[in-house]
Amino acid sequence: MSEGDGGKRLRLGGMAFRNGLLIHGPTHWALAVRDDEGELQVASGPKPELAPKLVARAPGLRGPLKLAEALAVLPIARRRLPAARLPFEDGRVIGATLATLVATGLLRRGRRAAALREGLAQALGMLPAAVALLDRDLAAYHGVEHKAIAAYEQGIVEQVATVPKEHDRCGSNLIVPMMLLSAVGTLALERLVDRPGTLARGAVALGGASVAVEMFAWSDRHHGEPLAEAFHTPGREIQRRLATREPTPEQLEVGLAALAEILRAERSA
Repeated sequence: MSEGDGGKRLRLGGMAFRNGLLIHGPTHWALAVRDDEGELQVASGPKPELAPKLVARAPGLRGPLKLAEALAVLPIARRRLPAARLPFEDGRVIGATLATLVATGLLRRGRRAAALREGLAQALGMLPAAVALLDRDLAAYHGVEHKAIAAYEQGIVEQVATVPKEHDRCGSNLIVPMMLLSAVGTLALERLVDRPGTLARGAVALGGASVAVEMFAWSDRHHGEPLAEAFHTPGREIQRRLATREPTPEQLEVGLAALAEILRAERSA
């Protein structure tokens, strides 16, 4: 399998679907799924760019903008490949999301800042993702994502089954830093402002996410250093214990199809 444009390895990211894998390249996305009849379906297309110049000039906005671009791909990919099943396309996940919003609102209503309360609120925020990952196929395709991308990065695609299912660029590495930063920011906000509104809370959450992404980028550049390893440790444990499962050969086949398609799309671009 080719390494991409001119032999240079591309920086790839991904998102597990319930029946397949979406891979992001620098300029394109590729999606491979297995439909209800067991057939492999593949599609790809260009990625939307929301504010490329702003990302370059304002690193603190990198995380939120890249996340927005990744989310913007989802409806596009779903339309191109109707057989695809999104990660949150499940009644249990929708129910957990609604319950989380209600419970968090009740928890914060009319009460002063408290570390325990904020810790509970942040833990509740993880409930929808935990419910989604009860689907063994979604967790397995999350493992496929890591294996396929890591095998490509290491130049051992033919040995993809032997690659660990955990990856240090997984978004799970952001969970603990974002929870801590959001909790600390909310506590500070409520000590400074009496009854802060939704906009102020949203700004604190956005700021926490931006700082967490910059920490993530720093740890990726300093891989192996003690502080970077400490940053990655909680995410690795989340992946190992909850977020990923070992995939079947059929699921790995889907992942390799997505990988081949993103490399083809990027070469064509």
